[in-house]
Amino acid sequence: MSLQSLALIENWPVPTAAAAVVRADGTVLGSHGPAGRRFPLASVTKPLAAYAVLVAYEEGAIELDEPAGPPGSTVRHLLAHTSGLAFDEHRVTAPPGERRLYSNAGFEQLGDHVAKATEIPFAEYLRQAVLEPLGMAATTLDGGGSPAKDGVSTVEDLARFAAEVQAPRLLDPRTVAEAMTVQYPGTKGVLPGYGHQNPNDWGLGFEIRDGKAPHWTGASSSPRTFGHFGQSGTFLWVDPDAGVACVALADRAFGAWAVEVWPRFTDAVLAEVRG
Repeated sequence: MSLQSLALIENWPVPTAAAAVVRADGTVLGSHGPAGRRFPLASVTKPLAAYAVLVAYEEGAIELDEPAGPPGSTVRHLLAHTSGLAFDEHRVTAPPGERRLYSNAGFEQLGDHVAKATEIPFAEYLRQAVLEPLGMAATTLDGGGSPAKDGVSTVEDLARFAAEVQAPRLLDPRTVAEAMTVQYPGTKGVLPGYGHQNPNDWGLGFEIRDGKAPHWTGASSSPRTFGHFGQSGTFLWVDPDAGVACVALADRAFGAWAVEVWPRFTDAVLAEVRG
């Protein structure tokens, strides 16, 4: 099966784009564009980092509800963007659990916390815990960079990760189910690029679509859809009701172009998959 809808990326106003759709068993239903080209992921780094944090949890190196980040915050707060840390500053702007403050700083503190607990630099821990076991040889967190935004990867590699999230082998499926469950329900916040959302639902490192509007996924995406997008023009979503995941990477910064074309693209992919 080759999805004709993936060819829509040729109409995106970007120099280069690549996309793929994958099922839980790893079957790639279609791929378009340079699937082996490495793109900066920006915030699509976060789901990879979160997965490594969850491996550390299952290995017993950390607990989800142990203190981490600012006073009163836990690993769970950091993963769910409710620690109270500012967006890009290690500065507290709200009490933990009160508001959904999307925070790169929070993921950087997560990386530091795991590195201290495991005595392994986070970039290396990510490689050993997630990238290497999944065969993601082209994916790196360069120069010991930020677990929030400094990943580099390919569509081929992220398709492997998207298959793993749908049918976990590295983690207990119950842990992954928890990561895709809304944490601190009813919490308001800003979805970067899309404004205030009430509620602004999030799991453990993964954004949950639910009833958000506007949104970067499609009008036909199920409320259970989860994933992440990045400011470098990248996204990864998993729609459990459709039984597929989609990865798209581009080399143009997120902006009005993405707000316009991404939902139409997703709706076309889902329509073709569902037949």
